[in-house]
Amino acid sequence: MKKPELLAPAGSLNKLKFAFKYGADAVYIGGESFSLREAAENFSMEDIAEGIKYAHNLGKKVYITANILPHNEDLKDFEQYVRDVYEMGADAIIISDLGLFDIARTVATDLPVHISTQANNVNYASANMWHKIGASRIILARELSLSEMKEIKENIPSELETECFVHGAMCISYSGRCLLSNYMTARDSNLGACSHPCRWKYHLVEEQRPGEYLPVIENERGTFIFNSKDLCMLKYVPELIDAGISSFKIEGRVKSEYYVSVITKAYRDAIDAYFENREPDTSVWDEIFKVSHREYTTGFFFGKPDGGQQIYTSSSYVRNYDLVGLVTGYDPEKKMLEVSQRNKFFTGDEIEVLTPEGPFKTMKVEKMYNEKGEEISDCPHATMKIFIPSETEFPKDSFLRKARL
Repeated sequence: MKKPELLAPAGSLNKLKFAFKYGADAVYIGGESFSLREAAENFSMEDIAEGIKYAHNLGKKVYITANILPHNEDLKDFEQYVRDVYEMGADAIIISDLGLFDIARTVATDLPVHISTQANNVNYASANMWHKIGASRIILARELSLSEMKEIKENIPSELETECFVHGAMCISYSGRCLLSNYMTARDSNLGACSHPCRWKYHLVEEQRPGEYLPVIENERGTFIFNSKDLCMLKYVPELIDAGISSFKIEGRVKSEYYVSVITKAYRDAIDAYFENREPDTSVWDEIFKVSHREYTTGFFFGKPDGGQQIYTSSSYVRNYDLVGLVTGYDPEKKMLEVSQRNKFFTGDEIEVLTPEGPFKTMKVEKMYNEKGEEISDCPHATMKIFIPSETEFPKDSFLRKARL
């Protein structure tokens, strides 16, 4: 059985590097055009070239996201864009529109094309048709159950890969095709500009009673009627592998380096544990609760949602931990960690250190110093450089975090 690919999001060049450091086999990125994440930092053409070179030096892959639903004006520069990313060595391009698919196949016949979840692939006939005209991978719709995914895999050619989302935010739409944002804010979600109205709190106003706002109540639990929980299939990695899924995809190109690193590392260990015939690290499950997240759900994997997949009381995230620093170096002679601050913390604090490999470690901040060598009791300024005595040499790009009280 072939080990599935672990595919991580990368909203910037820096996030790409963290994703690979924490275990991704491939990343998907978006350029400044044709991508469905305007809110992400996204990649300039120079960044795309650097990211691909960086990945290939590690034996990893980079997929270019171009899955907008294009209008006429969006077609003008696409042909040149495909040529450019092809010449840079992109490993695949992700497309949802048949017209863009035709352009990509004509311009770069050797560039693999992955069919986006935006194309609503929910059956094997659709998958086979895309394969017939040249697609190499189908990204399955979020609305499929695990058994349906398995049935699709059993009825398509063995060389046609399947990919599915296993973790991250869910939206109230059909595989990402949503019109709420277009209608309410004139921001086209299918061109990457979604304003996320599914997370808003709604009231009802009767026409003859302006100014009287009546709460729209789903039931006694609250009013956020479109607010979905986050998808999490970490406990069910063996079932996903047995279903023959080729690539496990994590959502989150607008998420932080810390988020991408933690979630990628958790799924990396779960996949490796299966193929090494061992139990996953006992701390792995806890890790996914140490990032900013909503409550978790398995979505459609084990049946159609029954209402328990929504959060009715709030649209805010659960935040049990704060990221307080990033390790940028270590002086073995002075036994001193160099840290770039991310949130304020104090001497005396108990800190967890998450490294690219192995379980997290704990340490107590006995002392800390600023760049002048002066002892300080706290670090109040964002990204300030501080030095912390440590007998342990934690590797560069390890994260320091602190539990919220």
